[in-house]
Amino acid sequence: MNENLFASFITPTIVGIPIVVLIIMAPSILFPSSTRLITSRLTSLQQWLIQLVLKQLMMMHNIKGRTWALMLISLILFIGSTNLLGLLPHSFTPTTQLSMNLGMAIPLWAAAVITGFRYKTKVSLAHLLPQGTPALLIPMLVIIETISLFIQPMALAVRLTANITAGHLLMHLVGGATLVLTSISPTTASITLIILVLLTILEFAVALIQAYVFTLLVSLYLHDNT
Repeated sequence: MNENLFASFITPTIVGIPIVVLIIMAPSILFPSSTRLITSRLTSLQQWLIQLVLKQLMMMHNIKGRTWALMLISLILFIGSTNLLGLLPHSFTPTTQLSMNLGMAIPLWAAAVITGFRYKTKVSLAHLLPQGTPALLIPMLVIIETISLFIQPMALAVRLTANITAGHLLMHLVGGATLVLTSISPTTASITLIILVLLTILEFAVALIQAYVFTLLVSLYLHDNT
């Protein structure tokens, strides 16, 4: 019987009811708050990391852009924790679903663009036409820049989906090869096991990096429009 490599990316259900909403809400339980836990090393470390990341994200923004601080830090915490939880055995990673990533990317991108057209209308329209463009190329460049603008949320979602899915598939393939080689060649199996461990460590890094990249790009779109 051939195993379906994409079975782990199918939304889990209970009695035919998708439980993806419960899975998406799960990461919030892991973050301690002052109402659930007395201040400890864990909460102090959490606050220090949040302040460090927030400082990096808000460094380029003006006062209007900094009003998005809570949204951006919530976004990076959600994506990062969801990616990390997806590395656990027999788990499900919501960020492997393009529909969910588009559901995050499109509203955030649209809010940034609408903010730009509302408060910086001339500057936002000027982005559609580079300075010094020949008159004959103006219609073509406006169309190209408009298409590139609307591709931005798609690029955000596809980048996150592709990176997380590729890593999970690679781990699945190497893990399956290690299991098969255990009874055939223990020496080769030990080598693939080492590769699998190193790949798992790499995936932990990728899970956090992709969360930061997604949030950073949203922050850059916001910076261009505030």
